[in-house]
Amino acid sequence: MSKKNFCTLFDSNYLLKGVAMLQSLKKYCPDAHVYVLCMDSKTQEILGRLSLTFVTCVLLADVEDEDLLRVKKDRDVAEYCWTLSSCFTWYVLQKNSSIEFLTYLDADLLFYSSVSPIFDEIGCSSIAIIEHRFTPRLKSLEVNGRFCVEWVSFRRNEEGLACLSKWRDQCIEWCYYRLEENRMGDQKYLDEWPNLYPSCHIIQHIGAGVAPWNYAQYKFDIERGDNIFVDDVPLIFYHFHQFQLLNNGRFDRLSKFYTDECTEPSPIYLAYEKALENLLKTVRDIEPYFSLGLKPVLIIDLRRWIQYFFPSVVKNALRRVIKL
Repeated sequence: MSKKNFCTLFDSNYLLKGVAMLQSLKKYCPDAHVYVLCMDSKTQEILGRLSLTFVTCVLLADVEDEDLLRVKKDRDVAEYCWTLSSCFTWYVLQKNSSIEFLTYLDADLLFYSSVSPIFDEIGCSSIAIIEHRFTPRLKSLEVNGRFCVEWVSFRRNEEGLACLSKWRDQCIEWCYYRLEENRMGDQKYLDEWPNLYPSCHIIQHIGAGVAPWNYAQYKFDIERGDNIFVDDVPLIFYHFHQFQLLNNGRFDRLSKFYTDECTEPSPIYLAYEKALENLLKTVRDIEPYFSLGLKPVLIIDLRRWIQYFFPSVVKNALRRVIKL
């Protein structure tokens, strides 16, 4: 069985989400090997103590070159992580010549069934990306990017490497949380890929990339054995945008911006919450007072209120202060 190679990145505040993603991926992709860019020393320490044999930890200092260090001081944490998504993917391919196909994953995903249908669909394509698939109500958000940097794959061939290299250069040059000159973070650069690269595949499986911005248009069912189906096909992975763990032991799933249109698919969230609860217990067996990533309830309540009621221009101004 040949390995399927992935890469991701997160810091200790995202550790629980990141490890939940890793464990679910391994469950439904037994031949997975994941390169994790540890954004701080605590992440590396705990990952090491969890003994995840399918994970290779990479230190941030090993990835940061002069170009990255030059732009780092001008970007907030989220923007720098977005900058690194392409840079780290490039780094892993450059350092591991045996890898023929590599997929970048966001850390706030959870897998619910086999990833094989995605790889079967990608086939021999050089590049694979996935659309946001916004609901009609949210279609206007596509101006910020048609595609989501949650699953992005590259093959080690001329086209795949050319695409990744250009994306890396673009993100180093400009990667900010604002729409400007047809750019938005790391994601709007992907808009041009289907036209530029003939072997760029747009993933069609409805069970891949279900998320708050598209779940309202789908029908969810649970079969015997707790398998979750979306529009009669297996749910493969869900993107837990906005999801927060609270310091009172509870969770905050979504803002009213999404739930006012349609209540979130609860079985999907319950599975994620159970995975995080179990993982927190495991981590606290290693480090009893671990609380990184657990947010104060009042801060999250304030954030949700601002997200729902404030116009975008005000939210963008406040984002650097309270990290909306």
